[in-house]
Amino acid sequence: MENAALHQNLKTPIDNFYHWEKNTPNAIFLRQPFGREWRNYSYVEVGQIARKMVSALRKLGLQKGDHVGILSKNCCQWIISDIAIMMGGFVSVPFYASLQGEQLRLVIENSDIKVLFAGKLEHWSEETHPVPESVKIIRFPHYKGNAKVDKGLDWDDLVINNEPTNDVNIPKLTDLWTILYTSGTTGIPKGVMHTYSNPAYVIKVEELTHYVGIFKVPNQKYFSFLPLNHVGERIGTQVNCLATSGMISFGESIDTFIKNVQATQPTSFFAVPRIWTKFYEGVTLKVPKKRLDLMFKIPFLSSYIKKKIRTGLGLNEAKIVATGAAITPSYLKEFYKSLDIHLIEGYGMTEVCGGICYGVDLLTPYDSVGKVVPFCEIRIDPHSEEILMKAPYMMKGYYKDPEHTAEVLKDGWMHSGDRGMIDSQGFVRVIGRVNDAFKTAKGEFVVPNPLESVIEKNEFVEYVCVCGLTAPQPIAVITLNENAKEMERAEIEKSLYNTMFELNRMTSTHDKITTFVVHTEPWTEYNGFLTPTMKVRRGNIDKKYRDYYEKWHLLPQEIVWV
Repeated sequence: MENAALHQNLKTPIDNFYHWEKNTPNAIFLRQPFGREWRNYSYVEVGQIARKMVSALRKLGLQKGDHVGILSKNCCQWIISDIAIMMGGFVSVPFYASLQGEQLRLVIENSDIKVLFAGKLEHWSEETHPVPESVKIIRFPHYKGNAKVDKGLDWDDLVINNEPTNDVNIPKLTDLWTILYTSGTTGIPKGVMHTYSNPAYVIKVEELTHYVGIFKVPNQKYFSFLPLNHVGERIGTQVNCLATSGMISFGESIDTFIKNVQATQPTSFFAVPRIWTKFYEGVTLKVPKKRLDLMFKIPFLSSYIKKKIRTGLGLNEAKIVATGAAITPSYLKEFYKSLDIHLIEGYGMTEVCGGICYGVDLLTPYDSVGKVVPFCEIRIDPHSEEILMKAPYMMKGYYKDPEHTAEVLKDGWMHSGDRGMIDSQGFVRVIGRVNDAFKTAKGEFVVPNPLESVIEKNEFVEYVCVCGLTAPQPIAVITLNENAKEMERAEIEKSLYNTMFELNRMTSTHDKITTFVVHTEPWTEYNGFLTPTMKVRRGNIDKKYRDYYEKWHLLPQEIVWV
């Protein structure tokens, strides 16, 4: 395949929207649930609302190239706002809806936004949302069960009182499309700049190769619930939907999540490992895995049970089922394979506009993230084992941060910060973070990620962080999942003892875990232990508990509850 084809007829997300708005105007684009009712928005209706919002933004004095923020959980107004931002020639700057206080203030100030779309938030106050007076707010319609945004201009009023503009933007590929702030796993979030060429290249690669297969699925139905400001959801749901003339349904709340997925029965579904774990726990709480395995061996019963479970999860019509944002444990992939669901693991970064590896091959090893996407490259640094990436859709750089840009973009290669390897068949494995390794008090280096991958297989473990900067041996701080709620402490401890024994049996002396510390407080992004994409903030755990590591290690018991 000639590389020249990659650069021909590139279509941006807004180009694709204009196409479907003109050619399939009455096709349903967005679906928003309200209890048992769904509010449908066609492509032409979304176009009209977005054009009115462009008129409103221009009345507020915005010029082409100005930055506009979005702060909200996923809903139809999120997408319509983004369409309006592209139509007006502005630059979208979406934030995690969970950001509050000082963290929110920092990214708002850094981003130079002039207007902020805000709504569908858990909280709203002067303290939680310190939006500067210079930033104008447009508040979404209120969603029941969420906080009321009491500042700014009303969305519905602007739709009623503005005429749709006829002067819409046709972006150049070199124009800045969006600034995506990282989830802050490694420190202060950085604003990743992507031009319009990047989502266009993502789609063009898929058009030419059908690597994931989004164009092979007719009448695509997407379900959007992961944060839309995360590059995986932005590309995997919004950009893919606009490329395939698909339909996006939203969830109403956490409580109605399963019901909303069941009502949608999406054909493409993307979730982070934590969601796949919750699904797994939900199934195995009702029917223990050993019993399921036996039922799957009975021919006349197996297909019926599998279909019933898939339908209950809302995934019986799913053709493309993806996982990403964090490495997915092997046991989850194996479990879903037993349900005839192939979990396609995607691996990439905000900085490379999404995925650079996908486990689309049915023979992908469970501990692999698949093979490199066509037109992209990966190589392993021979000294540090760091994964280096190159793709047609690399970031332009970090917004107002040339120093950090230069640190990660060198000679056209993106330095991921991940350690990895490539086997003889081309399958890529991610071993962990380059900087996650730590020295124990004995001066021995410990790489935590392989140890964590064993511990998280325990039926009662939700999150695990192997630590020990100041201790003679590594320890594991863990939290417990739903399976543990109804169990006696003695039974949980017995299971954890068995996991520790099996782990230590297969590891070298300096890697042996001496203590499991059971943290009884749930880890959330609000208490600082998780990122918005539900990755463990290792640095925050070290910061809070490093003074206890040696004390815990010296205790006579191997299981410590705190």
